[in-house]
Amino acid sequence: MLSAVREKWKTLVEEQLALYAKSVMGIEEPLAPLAVQIPPKPELGDIAFPLFAYAKVLRSAPPLLAQQLKTQIEKLDDRPSGDLLVAGPYLNVRIDIASLATSLSEVVGRERERYGTNATLSDKRVMIEFSCPNTNKPLHLGHMRNDSLGESVAAILKANGAMVRKVNLINNRGVHICKSMLAYQKFGNHETPDSTGIKGDHLVGNYYVKFAAWAKEDPTAEEQAQEMLRKWEAGDPETIALWELMNGWTLDGLAQSYAKMGISFDAYYYESQTYRYGKDEILKGLENGVFYRQEDGSVWVDLESIKLDKKVLLRKDGTSLYMTQDVGTAIMRHKDWPFDSLIYVVASEQQYHFKVLFHVLGLLGYEWAKDLHHLSYGMVNLPEGKMKSREGTVVDADELVDTLTSLARAEIKEKEREELVDDVEKTSQSIALGALNYYLLQVTPTKDMIFNPKESISFNGNTGPYLQYMGARISSMLRKYEAEYAEVAKLGFDSSLLTLFDERELIKQIALYPEVVAKAGAEYDPSLLCTYLYDLSKLFSRWYHDNPVLKAATPALVRSRIELASMVLQVLKNAFSLIGVPFLASM
Repeated sequence: MLSAVREKWKTLVEEQLALYAKSVMGIEEPLAPLAVQIPPKPELGDIAFPLFAYAKVLRSAPPLLAQQLKTQIEKLDDRPSGDLLVAGPYLNVRIDIASLATSLSEVVGRERERYGTNATLSDKRVMIEFSCPNTNKPLHLGHMRNDSLGESVAAILKANGAMVRKVNLINNRGVHICKSMLAYQKFGNHETPDSTGIKGDHLVGNYYVKFAAWAKEDPTAEEQAQEMLRKWEAGDPETIALWELMNGWTLDGLAQSYAKMGISFDAYYYESQTYRYGKDEILKGLENGVFYRQEDGSVWVDLESIKLDKKVLLRKDGTSLYMTQDVGTAIMRHKDWPFDSLIYVVASEQQYHFKVLFHVLGLLGYEWAKDLHHLSYGMVNLPEGKMKSREGTVVDADELVDTLTSLARAEIKEKEREELVDDVEKTSQSIALGALNYYLLQVTPTKDMIFNPKESISFNGNTGPYLQYMGARISSMLRKYEAEYAEVAKLGFDSSLLTLFDERELIKQIALYPEVVAKAGAEYDPSLLCTYLYDLSKLFSRWYHDNPVLKAATPALVRSRIELASMVLQVLKNAFSLIGVPFLASM
């Protein structure tokens, strides 16, 4: 809504500029587009139009031009409500905040959970691939950043009107899978998740770590793993049976982890089914002269047109590489569900791979290749350094969620709030999930980050629990209002009573929310919503601390401030749903 107000004023000022240029200077050619800025100080208004760009063509000093435009516009009966100010070379606008608040109240009250959504992408089908775990180990913190990004970006794109399909490619073949299998075959003694009480993905992961330790002592271990892979590819019954058994354990464990973390998918793909895809496509490209064959029989693509080197697409023995199968998988997915764009959520270390993949698909003649995107994200490290799966030094996803849940539970008990929440365990889990997702999403995706569990669960500062507490605090106040202020609730909302500086700022923040959703969707960046939520919550907290709401001076002021708080609460709820932070009515 704030953008609509800005656009109205921008259009009017541009019209008056053109009128001045024509009537005074005799200039009929279009002028340069008018820039829109935010004044550096609140007392200078809410919108700023710099006029430097017109000084030369209109032969007028910007301050004089600003005054001239102010005079012209103030004579118009149909101008938008608000006050004009001249600030040196700027023509500024102070928004009519009461009018904006009245409009907001109507729109937020009518749209409720739909407030902030738009139809920008209503004609777009967007597929988003994320998670993509290996079946030789459980999920770890790196996967959790991937999952949080994938779920959040999918929700944000839906809020922008897109039809979204979430897909997961399970990496369930390859030598790394065989390493866990080989170690189990050698050391497992037929133990199972049921016999050990160990979750399936954790049990398999233990054997991946055991393989790494064994390989340090036995130099033949790596070759034995390669031999097992050859047996798997040849369809050896015993190898396939072990592979199916251990993959089943891991997939069961992953399903439990996804359910605990609120992660879901519309479709699954499996590398064991897709790794042969793409070979025929590469051979077609060779036939059409898009690729070339080396003397040893391998097939390559020249990447000079995108300022890269050369890349092999088929080995000399005719077998495919990851690039080959990714080409085939992308084509198959488009046949399964014709998308307008496909987003791959993959760590930044794979940037080269995706540049080549998208280019190869374009060379093969697929128009949709130009709408493939790599949502690249930075590494997640511990305060003590980088995680390593083979050494067992990763932050396990299940253990992290359990740890955060335990910390939240302890906080509830320490503050003696057990009776205020419906279910201590469920509330603790929700706080843990909010802490995790917010902490992982508040950093711009492309940046590396350090995850600090204790910091993430804090109820103070820039954290998920702080935002959840703000929502619970407003909810508690509204419950009391509904129970004890029935007569006040009958009064109409008088926006003219909201005159304080923080009230102006809160109204503008609420009005800004749809723009933030749109920008987060355009940039695939949930951190924009996190920053917005923290700013909104800090602002509300300061206002609430300094100004009585239920004990305001008059019933009419109580009603108006309750309306403002209700709008803030609705925005919190709506934004929480886009970044995986569960809303809690009590904490």
